[in-house]
Amino acid sequence: QDCKRTNVPPNKTTPSTQAFQKTMTMSTPTTTTTTTASKAATEIRVVPNKKLYVSEPEPYWFGNDENPKDDPSWTNNNWLKSRFHFSFAEYHNYSNQDFGSLRVMNDDLVQPHRGFGTHPHANMEIVTYVVNGKLTHQDTMGTNESLGRGSIQFMTAGSGIRHSEFNHGDEPLRFIQTWINPVRSGLTPNYGSYCGDDGKEDRHNKIQHLVSSATNKKNGQEAPVQVQQDVNGYASELELGQTVVHDLPANSQAYLLCIEGDVTVNGKELHRHDACEIVGDQSKPSKLEIKATGTEPTENGDLAHFLMFTMPHVPGSGRRDL
Repeated sequence: QDCKRTNVPPNKTTPSTQAFQKTMTMSTPTTTTTTTASKAATEIRVVPNKKLYVSEPEPYWFGNDENPKDDPSWTNNNWLKSRFHFSFAEYHNYSNQDFGSLRVMNDDLVQPHRGFGTHPHANMEIVTYVVNGKLTHQDTMGTNESLGRGSIQFMTAGSGIRHSEFNHGDEPLRFIQTWINPVRSGLTPNYGSYCGDDGKEDRHNKIQHLVSSATNKKNGQEAPVQVQQDVNGYASELELGQTVVHDLPANSQAYLLCIEGDVTVNGKELHRHDACEIVGDQSKPSKLEIKATGTEPTENGDLAHFLMFTMPHVPGSGRRDL
């Protein structure tokens, strides 16, 4: 996989709709078991795939050519199929605005030789996790980089940045893009990345710590990706029957997405594209047991695969339409 970054001249802007531009500028625990962790007091609410809003925008909105009529390399008729976990773009649901500091989570499937033309972001921490295929990022800071499975690209959009995201390959690209509200507005823009090949063994039947806070460093626990908010991110690829355990700190909550295969979270079943909201015990750590109950073929073998973000508890956040 190509994880090399090069500096290039700033992108030329690709036209996009006013509605899209408005949307783009919206305004550290361990993974080991402890004997004090509470399992019974943990509340887990499953967000089934059928509750996610599915968006398939017109190609020209993002500077793409028309969809081909018959291309065997495409797995979807439209260039993009995006599943929105929270209100975003044309999807407005006042009962589903955010979850703690998570403002956006989009599960995007981009067909070959298509992508998002240059567009703006501001005042948001943006973390993009690559599931399969190659994601190529280019921005106005002069960065140009392609990332494969298990990799992360992240941006502090801060006072403003413009970038593009493309699938220049011959196979579909899937990635999970998460927007996190920053600690404050007007931060200096920043870009960084992490190459998934570097941690392949760290997430195989284990939980890999990928994202941590740049400002709230707890017990020296630092992840390769650091964002301007008290948030931690984890990923794991599990063989059938394997279980991993995570201790959610007291007074915390978590959002877990089943990316591939099937898992149970403290006995609650999640299938591909399902998610769950987790609210832990307010006074002591909560034990999360995540077990692979079904697998599917992936670039790394037959696996179940999940992504999880943890953060301090925000009373009243989360979906009100389940």
